[in-house]
Amino acid sequence: MKLLNDLLRPVFDLLQSPFIGLPAFVGILVWSIPVGVFALWVFGKTSNQERIAEVKRRIFAGLFEIRLFNDDLRAIMRAQGEILRHVLHYQALALKPMIFILPPLVLVMVQLHQFYGFRGLRPGEEVLLTVQLAPDSVEAGRRPEFSLEMPPGLHAAMDPVWIPSLHQITWRLGVDDWGDWDLAINVDGTKFSKSIRATEELIRLSPERPPSNFMGQLEWPSEPPLDEGGAVHSMTLGYAEGSVGILGWDFEWAFAWMVVFFVLTMVVALVLRKPMGVEL
Repeated sequence: MKLLNDLLRPVFDLLQSPFIGLPAFVGILVWSIPVGVFALWVFGKTSNQERIAEVKRRIFAGLFEIRLFNDDLRAIMRAQGEILRHVLHYQALALKPMIFILPPLVLVMVQLHQFYGFRGLRPGEEVLLTVQLAPDSVEAGRRPEFSLEMPPGLHAAMDPVWIPSLHQITWRLGVDDWGDWDLAINVDGTKFSKSIRATEELIRLSPERPPSNFMGQLEWPSEPPLDEGGAVHSMTLGYAEGSVGILGWDFEWAFAWMVVFFVLTMVVALVLRKPMGVEL
């Protein structure tokens, strides 16, 4: 997974670069077009198009039967049962294409989440840096030796807090200026780094430097994973959630962009299904 992230990281940084100074909605809209086309093409190539068309005709026939015999309860119940059966059949037919669509779609969305799910820090704000130690790296009752090297533009808003029960060290950092830094965290003589960005631009952020396991690297691909067996398991930075502005409404939620992205991707697929000759 590390190798794949190392390959995808510069590719998505380059593809995202034209949208750095634009509203989030613009970038999401542009990304939804090729993703929608790709999903539609794969759906057409991997699904049984004739069978899907036949099942849809039977669903519409059931709906027409309900409307035609709206005073016959038995006919309505029978038609509803047939509609349900055909809907389940349609979903089964759509399952095969999703096996091919979902893996690349997940990789794309995980990368885009690093750009649209969070916003950069701003001067005057404070943020929590949490260092999660590996449970077996600290003996019971012992406080590890730790320190944080603070670059210019940042300051410690309070002394670090050690929580023995959670094996966590937490710093509250204050932001003095715009910038892009690498924090140096020393734990028991070993140095670890964590990126931090104060910016108004729509660029890659790294809320967490992940552990070396597969799911951690899949979810947080912006920084290399921490070494397995090391003293530090993960490092988390509490960036504010990103926002998407639509028609004067500002939706501030880390997953708001995903909702917009899915809707736009579906619109693209619906608009292009006939020109591309795909039955949905």
